Amino acid sequence: MTMKKNERDIASESYYQTVIRRFKRHHLAAASLVILVILGGAALFAPLIAPYHPDEIVGTFGGAPCREFWLGTDPIGRDVFSRLLYAMRVSLLVGIMATLISTVIGVILGLLAGYFGGIADMIIMRFTDMVMSFPYILLVLVAAAIFKPGMWSIILILGFVDWPGIARLVRGNVLSLRETNFVKGSIVAGMPLPHILFSEILPNTVAPILIYATSVLALSMLDEAALSFLALGVQPPTASLGNMLNGAQSLTVLTQQPWLWVPPGLLIVILVMAINFIGDALRDALDPNSVKG
Repeated sequence: MTMKKNERDIASESYYQTVIRRFKRHHLAAASLVILVILGGAALFAPLIAPYHPDEIVGTFGGAPCREFWLGTDPIGRDVFSRLLYAMRVSLLVGIMATLISTVIGVILGLLAGYFGGIADMIIMRFTDMVMSFPYILLVLVAAAIFKPGMWSIILILGFVDWPGIARLVRGNVLSLRETNFVKGSIVAGMPLPHILFSEILPNTVAPILIYATSVLALSMLDEAALSFLALGVQPPTASLGNMLNGAQSLTVLTQQPWLWVPPGLLIVILVMAINFIGDALRDALDPNSVKG
C-alpha cells in the first residue's frame, strides 16, 4: 500500500519537484551545496565576520595560531583568517564572473550557429575550433602575460577563453531543437527571431548549459589560483586563494609555517570538489530520459 502511494506521489509531482527529489538522493551533492552556501555566505559577509582588515598589520611577523589570531599571521603581520575570508570572496567572484561571461558568449554563438547553419555555422565553428586548438593553459598564460595582471584582467581572460565548449554544446542542442514541431510552428506563425531563440529554443537548452557551467566555474577558480600563484593573477595586497599560496614557496614556510598555506589550499580543494559534486548531481537530476526515476 505504501509503495503504491509513493508511486502515485512520484507520478503526480511536477518536473521541478522531481529534479529536487533526485538531487537530494545525491548525499554528497546535498552536503556540498550546504558547504558552498556556508562558505559563500562567509565570503559575502567577510567585512562583518573578519576580525581585522585584510591589509592591516596587526600582529607579529609570521606568528603561529593563537586565541587572538585563529590562523596565525602572515610574514608581514596580517591576520591570516581575515585575509582568507576576503581571498575566498575574490576567488569566488573571479570564478562566477568568468563563468557568466563565457556562458553568455558561448550561448549566443551556439544559438546563432545551430539555428542559421550554413556559412554562419561554418564561420563560428571554425573560429571555435581555432580557439580550442591552442593548448588551454598556454593560451591563458600568454594572455595573462600580455595584459596587466589584476582581478578584472583574469576575469576577462578566463571569460573569453572558456566559451568554446559551451558554444559547441548549445549548437548541438539547437540543431536538434530547430527540427521540432514547436519551433517550426513558431517560424510558420511569423514569430520574431529573438522570441524563437530565447523563448522557444534556449529554455530547452538550459539544463545542459547549467551542468556545463558548474565545470567551468570549478575550472575558472583553479585557473585563478594557478595564475595568482605564478604572480600573473590577482596582485597583492588584494588577497586571493592563489596569491596566499604564493607565499608558501619557500621550504621554511612549507615545513614550519603550515598555517600560511594549508587553509587556502584546503579551501580550494573543498570549493572545487563541492562544485563538481553539485554538477554531477545536476546532470542526473536534470536528465530528461530518467527524470521520473
